[in-house]
Amino acid sequence: MSRAARLALPLVVLIFGMIALGIMAVTMIAPKPGQPNVGIGGAFSLIDHEGRPVTEKALLGSPSVIFFGFTHCPDVCPTALFELSEVYKALGPKGDRLKAFFVTVDPERDTPELLKTYLSSFDPRITGLTGTPERVQAALKAWRAYARKVPGGESYTMDHTSLVYLMDAKGRFVSSVNLDRPPAETAKAIAAHF
Repeated sequence: MSRAARLALPLVVLIFGMIALGIMAVTMIAPKPGQPNVGIGGAFSLIDHEGRPVTEKALLGSPSVIFFGFTHCPDVCPTALFELSEVYKALGPKGDRLKAFFVTVDPERDTPELLKTYLSSFDPRITGLTGTPERVQAALKAWRAYARKVPGGESYTMDHTSLVYLMDAKGRFVSSVNLDRPPAETAKAIAAHF
C-alpha cells in the first residue's frame, strides 16, 4: 500500500463511520411498521408569522411536515424550503391537505414579521413559528432536535438539526422526509399518508 493510501485510509474510515452514524440516527427515530412511534413530537405553544398562537393541535386533521431552521441560515434552510415548495407544486391540488411548519431555532432574531418576510419567497402554505427562547427550546426537545448558537465575528449562526419530520393526521411521527430526491418522488411518498 502506498504512503498516500495509508494516510487516506483513516479519513475514509472516518467518513464511512459518520455516514453509518447518520443512517443509524434516522433508523432509530423511524417507527417500526405497525407500531406507533412515541417520543417524537408533543405539546408546544408558539406563535405563527401572523402573530397567532399555534399549539400541537395544529398538527391534527391532516399530515404535516416540520422543519427547524432560521432566517439567517446561509444555505440549508433556504434550500430545504425551496425543495419543499417544489414538493407542494408536485402534489398539485393534494398539496392543500399538507400542513408545513418552519420552526425557528433563533427566536432572538426571528420575529413573526421577519419570518413572514422570509417565507414570502417560498410556498405560501408554509407557516413560520417562533416564540420565547424557552418555548422554542421545548419544541426542539419534543422533536428531539438540536440547535446551538455559534459565535462568529460581529454576529452568530446556528447549528441545528436539518431533518424534515413527517407527522400523520393524528400528530404522530411517521418518518423523516427526503428532499434530496426529485420532488415528484417525495410528493408521492408524502401523499401515501393522506
